[in-house]
Amino acid sequence: MKEQAVINSLRSSVEHKTTVASWFNQFKPAAVSTLYAIGGLLLLTLFWGLLSGLVGKELPGPLATLKVFWQLVSDPFYDNGPNDKGIAIQLGSSLARVFAGFALGSLVAIPIGVLMGAEPVCKRMFYPLVQLLRPVSPLAWFPLGLAVFKHAGEATIFVIFITSLWPTVINTAFGVASVPEDHKIVGRAFGFSRGRRLRKILIPYSLPHILTGLRLSMGVAWLVIVAGEMLSGGIGIGFFVWDSWNALSLERVMSAILLIGAIGLLLDRGFDLLARRVSYES
Repeated sequence: MKEQAVINSLRSSVEHKTTVASWFNQFKPAAVSTLYAIGGLLLLTLFWGLLSGLVGKELPGPLATLKVFWQLVSDPFYDNGPNDKGIAIQLGSSLARVFAGFALGSLVAIPIGVLMGAEPVCKRMFYPLVQLLRPVSPLAWFPLGLAVFKHAGEATIFVIFITSLWPTVINTAFGVASVPEDHKIVGRAFGFSRGRRLRKILIPYSLPHILTGLRLSMGVAWLVIVAGEMLSGGIGIGFFVWDSWNALSLERVMSAILLIGAIGLLLDRGFDLLARRVSYES
């Protein structure tokens, strides 16, 4: 009985060590990535502090910015009128415009990308248009949106729509065009209709490419919103930056930059996790 108890104790100890080792190996890459990220942030903060010391009062340092940043996030939902709202309300308004323009752009970009990838004639028709319109600055689209929609908020959504759809168009077209010929032959052998071939072969195979395009488009949309809201005014993180500059509060400007970067990082990580779930390697 004593020998059996010793054996069971040793077995339990080995199983516990195996479990701990498995848990450690599972979270080790994430821990290493986090440490590298913290190291990068520390280097950025150090560089920021040195640059602030060289420039002087014109550029607020990390500590001064952190104080103002804490004031902004400690009461983010206050509303004292049209030009004095909490940072959460500003960000919420910006995100609503971003997702509206991004969703509209995706609804247009994915079908066009599928057509360009699946039909050579469509590619010859649309590809020159994509390359013609893609480099146009967001600021150049704003007057056109304002003339058509007569409202600054809707014009901003239009600018996000027209500038964010191109990465999705290009990546979707590439993904659909790269479907192996063997897959298409199997579809023809089973007598798939065009719609069934689209649902069962083209879209599933090109989905990682589509998500990559959507991820890039979301980055463009979040990048454009600041410039659009600077022109449109009213409410939003872009207007907050411009209003803070006019009030000569660079600490608020720097705080807004940090928040814009953090939100952009979260959006990008969200699409990255979604892409990993549908990738062929997973």
